[in-house]
Amino acid sequence: MTSIVLRVRLLSGDQLDVTYEGEGASDDDLVAHAVEALTGTDGVLRCKHGNRLLVLYARGVAAIEIAPRGAVL
Repeated sequence: MTSIVLRVRLLSGDQLDVTYEGEGASDDDLVAHAVEALTGTDGVLRCKHGNRLLVLYARGVAAIEIAPRGAVL
């Protein structure tokens, strides 16, 4: 299972780091899927923050940063 870390900046100005996982996909595929999920009609992305499941709603997201390093969970 491939995972990437997303730094999510919320409309409120807060930010949080979440892990997004996908089975058998490359990092680029996961990034594309995350962006598609947030721009879709539902606008929902299931992620993890530490050991907790988190559902991220697009209407509260201002920006997403993706980097191989830098985000700390």
